[in-house]
Amino acid sequence: MTAQSAVGGRRTRTRFAVLASDFVILALNYADRAVIGVAAPLIIAEFGFSKAAFGWILAAFAFTYSPFGFIGGWLADKFGPRNVMGWAAIAWSAFTALTAAGTGFVSLLIIRLLFGAGEGPQATVTAKIMQNWFPKRELGMAVGIANAATPLGGAIGTPVVVAIMGATQGNWRLPFIIFGALGILCAIGWFVVVRDTPEQHPRVSPAELSHIRQDTEAPSTEKDPAANKGWWRFLGLRAVWSTAIAFFGYAWILWTFLNWFPTYLVEERGIDLDGLAVSASIPWIGGCIGLALGGIFTDWLVRRTGLTAGPRRWTVVLCLAATGALFGAVPMVSSEPGAVALMTVVVFLLYFTGAQYWIIVGEAVPSSVYGSVSGAVQMFATTASIIAPMATGYLVDSSLGWGGMFSVAAGIALLGSLLLAVFGQTYTRKPAPDPAS
Repeated sequence: MTAQSAVGGRRTRTRFAVLASDFVILALNYADRAVIGVAAPLIIAEFGFSKAAFGWILAAFAFTYSPFGFIGGWLADKFGPRNVMGWAAIAWSAFTALTAAGTGFVSLLIIRLLFGAGEGPQATVTAKIMQNWFPKRELGMAVGIANAATPLGGAIGTPVVVAIMGATQGNWRLPFIIFGALGILCAIGWFVVVRDTPEQHPRVSPAELSHIRQDTEAPSTEKDPAANKGWWRFLGLRAVWSTAIAFFGYAWILWTFLNWFPTYLVEERGIDLDGLAVSASIPWIGGCIGLALGGIFTDWLVRRTGLTAGPRRWTVVLCLAATGALFGAVPMVSSEPGAVALMTVVVFLLYFTGAQYWIIVGEAVPSSVYGSVSGAVQMFATTASIIAPMATGYLVDSSLGWGGMFSVAAGIALLGSLLLAVFGQTYTRKPAPDPAS
């Protein structure tokens, strides 16, 4: 049965069911990721790790996460995003649970390497499936809402992990098992709901398909001439490499915050476990709001100006610059509530741009190579997830202390913003009007 014959002539909203499924998967993805940051003080205490040693454990995740972002995008181009995301979710959930079996530095290092490989594809696959399922006029909203799940996962996961550890006299292993089991269940739901394209889905009406394809083309089953030239040639486009560098600055602040902010609150600000449940989760809420509003706001700008890439690029430039400046100011705030409030603004502004990197790249390259090119951009950007946790460990152990962590991250973000402002210009067409509006 075809999509057209299955549901009649009414306009369905199946694309939003796909969006909701992706939202749930990404929320669990980041909740899984946040567990180790919240549990870090207990893990460090149990095994007697130095900050530098624990930084290596945190960075191990990124050694595989970064290349598997590219591999996942390439696989999504070849085999479809549905299968790649579903099996990746099963893998990362299994390794989340396996973290509870860690017995020391080597075992935790290996498990984190495997966990990173499982989590790597999620961002590029999300970008690919949103490109497949939404018209350009809704794309910022869709990518923004989907990725808003990532800080929401951190916001929900943080107090849940604290509550589990508090109820079990500091058992840091149990949260890994619980979150791993939840991830397996979510992966099963993903396979039930999602298809690679709306053309393949039995619940998509002709009216919805027409709405989706008003300013996009269905993914072709034939070989695109652009692919014959090699997807890597598109990495030389100024809009692509400057976006990658800005994305690196974004990722540096994100991974520093994700991995080290809870420990900073405990050691530098003197927050206890109960206080950590609130203080470490509040900035994530700001990020969730920022991602959703950022997508809606930039879609409005696109409709208002008739340009698809320029408004998104300048949103990234301005917000990333503000993020870097404010992140560098966090240690200057004397009170703990003030520091948490400022970090909430930082994460809000950071995530306000979160959807835009993917869309800027999507406007610059053909859809047939989008998964590969965006995967390469992500792989470069997420090298920050390797360097930042390790560098932070050494910085904090050095005479620079926590202040060095904030200053270095701020400088990298400001540099990325500057390069995107200077080199990131591209030219794209105005979105077609919505025939239903």
